[in-house]
Parts: sequence; C-alpha cells; structure tokens
Amino acid sequence: MTRRAVVTGASSGIGEAVVRALRASGWDVVGVARRAERLEALDAEVGSASFAADLSSEADVAALRAHLEASGDVHALVHVAGGARGADRVEDGDPADWRWMFEANVLSAQLLTAALLPLLRRALTAGAGHADTLYVTSTAAQTAYPGGAGYNAAKAGEAMLVHALRLELNGEPIRVTEIAPGMVRTEEFTRNRLGGDQDAADRLYAGVESPLVAEDVADVIAFALNAPAHVNLDLVTMRPVAQSAQHLLARGPLAPRAEG
Repeated sequence: MTRRAVVTGASSGIGEAVVRALRASGWDVVGVARRAERLEALDAEVGSASFAADLSSEADVAALRAHLEASGDVHALVHVAGGARGADRVEDGDPADWRWMFEANVLSAQLLTAALLPLLRRALTAGAGHADTLYVTSTAAQTAYPGGAGYNAAKAGEAMLVHALRLELNGEPIRVTEIAPGMVRTEEFTRNRLGGDQDAADRLYAGVESPLVAEDVADVIAFALNAPAHVNLDLVTMRPVAQSAQHLLARGPLAPRAEG
C-alpha cells in the first residue's frame, strides 16, 4: 500500500524538506502552504501534489479536507506550519503579533486535526493498519527565554494540544508524535521573526558550529513515520551539539577540553 501524507508549511524550510524526504522514501505527499507558485515548483521537481491554503482560515481548511476526501486516503498529517513574530519583552509585545502566533501555531493545529481525523479513520477502515499525526513544535515550548514569551506561549499551547490528543486517541491505532527542534537554520524563519532583518538573523547563528538544518529535522520525521506501526515516538527533542540547552549556546569551534 502506498501511503499518503499531508505536509503543511511545504513551501520552504522544514516543511519543504519533509516533502522531499517522504517522497524519497516512497510516500505520496500533498504539500500545503499559502504560496502556490512555490508548491507548484516543488511538485514539478519531486512529484508531490499541492494545495494552497491559509491554515488559520476555517474555509481554507474545509476546502483542503474536501480536496483530500475526493482524491484518496490520508494516512498521515505532518503539521510543520507555524512561526514566530517579534522578540519583544512581555510589556512591549504587539498584540497583533501574539494573535498571529496563536492562530498560526495553535488554531491551525486544531482546525487541521479536527478536519483530517475523519479521513485518517477512513483509511484505517479501508485496511491501512495505522495512521499518524505528527506536529513540529519547538524547544521554545519547553523553556521560556527573554523576548520569547509570545512564541513560548504559542508553542507550549500547541504542545499541550498534542499531549491531550494522544490521550483522547487512546485505543485507536493512530500515532501522535511531537518533534521539538532547537536551533535550526532555515531560509526564512528567523528573518521573518525579526521583521526581515537579515543581518540580525545572521548574528543569531554567528560562530555556531553546525546548527541544525531543515533536512536534519525532516530525517527524524521520516524515521518516525516509517517506524514499525507499534512504535510511537511521543516526543523527540533535538538540538545541535553546540546548543546544550535553550540558554546555553557555544560559539566557536567545538573541541575537547584541555587536560590538566
């Protein structure tokens, strides 16, 4: 049986890398994002399908569900889309940024999950054996940091959704996985968070030896989805070796400590 995954955030970064990784391991993939032209270019390159949608829009999510229902079974939801805006202190935060982060990270996860669970169950009824829901959160969901409160709150909210969902689906053959990356250097995430300031984004990664890249996260996601059906990776926290914790980042070459 060829399995089909829906991958959000597919127009760039981790989402795009997941589309590539799943196609390379034999999955049919429907990539979802707002930028149709980037999705179409990816489709032409790797043989995925695409559907352009704003995942904070109930109407767009309903249209996505109708498209999927008409075009075949769905065996996995991989929710990568989300993001951060701003790096302000709590007292200086822009309510519009906080509202956007909640909608992009939490509301979109709820809308998608509610829309696609019936399709996952339909695939199970048709003999799929098991189905998957997988969510990319962040180490920001686990540890607060100054200037991160809005994103901390949004990703923690998404993580709590995942934890509750796993309990609610107990007894069904539907795996619920959370992948929580630390520092990942992608084309757009930090630049978008900092209002398009590429220099500021570059400074964040300056001197850090081998931050994670999108392909690293995609490899872990593909491993989780391709694992034996009885194996559920509840939570995978992944960081570059240079980042021992959210607040502890080595800048400069990694090297053994001198003896004596």
